[in-house]
Amino acid sequence: MYTIRLRVHDKVYEKLMWLLEKFSKEELQVIRENDDFLSVKEYLQQELLQIEEDKVEYLNLDQLESDLESSIKKYED
Repeated sequence: MYTIRLRVHDKVYEKLMWLLEKFSKEELQVIRENDDFLSVKEYLQQELLQIEEDKVEYLNLDQLESDLESSIKKYED
């Protein structure tokens, strides 16, 4: 499967979207790059960079459970 990125002029956008919608979701998926998408993408790129540079702190299962329990207790009431 391939991913392509297009910059489309306003005049052809509606026609292009009409054409793309004719394909099934298995054949083609339109990924709209709105502000939310771009901010999540940037966040994930930063997270990956931190992992690659070994600047992250990992939790073991016991630490995770403890942190989750603390968070749950904090917001239970």
